[in-house]
Amino acid sequence: MVVGIMIQTEEFETVLWTRRGPVAEIRLNRPHRLNAVVEQLYKDVLSALDAAEADPDARVVTLTGEGRAFCVGADLKEHGKGERTAYDRRRYLELGNDVCQRIYEFPKPVIAAVNGYAAGAGAEMSISSDFIVMKASAQLWLPEISIGTHVGGGVTEILPRIVGLAKARELILTGTRIDGTEAHAIGLATRVFDDDSFDDGVREFAALIGSKAPISMRHAKENLNAAQRDYKSRLTTELNALLECMLTEDWQEGVDAFAEKRDPVFKGR
Repeated sequence: MVVGIMIQTEEFETVLWTRRGPVAEIRLNRPHRLNAVVEQLYKDVLSALDAAEADPDARVVTLTGEGRAFCVGADLKEHGKGERTAYDRRRYLELGNDVCQRIYEFPKPVIAAVNGYAAGAGAEMSISSDFIVMKASAQLWLPEISIGTHVGGGVTEILPRIVGLAKARELILTGTRIDGTEAHAIGLATRVFDDDSFDDGVREFAALIGSKAPISMRHAKENLNAAQRDYKSRLTTELNALLECMLTEDWQEGVDAFAEKRDPVFKGR
């Protein structure tokens, strides 16, 4: 038990959910299969995100993996059984899209803490997150084209916005693996940490994000992700967000804290 920090847990079949202070952690928990995706894992991630959204004390979510992998993509052992009907296959793929869309549109910031291999669906969930932080030794790649399938989760929309079209083409069409250092160099990873300092680094970064004003962050994320908006539309949505923020207690707290030369304590209202 960490003194002074509220710890809360939820139980799911394939993920671990824990909140410490403002940080809710969703940990993929199929380490015997390197956290490879099965239908239940997708369902559990969606349920864990629902729990994090419903918890007013959860300001930021970290998504990571148990063991030596983040997530190596689809569990090909399950695919290889050949027991899925065409409907089952489509439903499974739709679940993958649902998870990535939920992460991308989640009203609170999501940090993908890539602790090891992140391939296929694991890379897609990471790219859908607001931030990727990686171990220096972790590896991320998109192998779909190399095995005769296709990327999903909105990656062809999101990835070029992060790393540029040419680099996105390279990563998707060649399936090249990149480690944490290279991911940081091309702007895909926000932070990269030595393996020994990874856990501390993730906690510090999540705590930094979690200390900010929740309503302001929700509006900022929504505006940043709305790629379809033109400049004039964005001016309007930013103005509306600013006006709403100015009606909150947190806005007054920010003003008071600035005047009093102290750190603000936001309450999300």
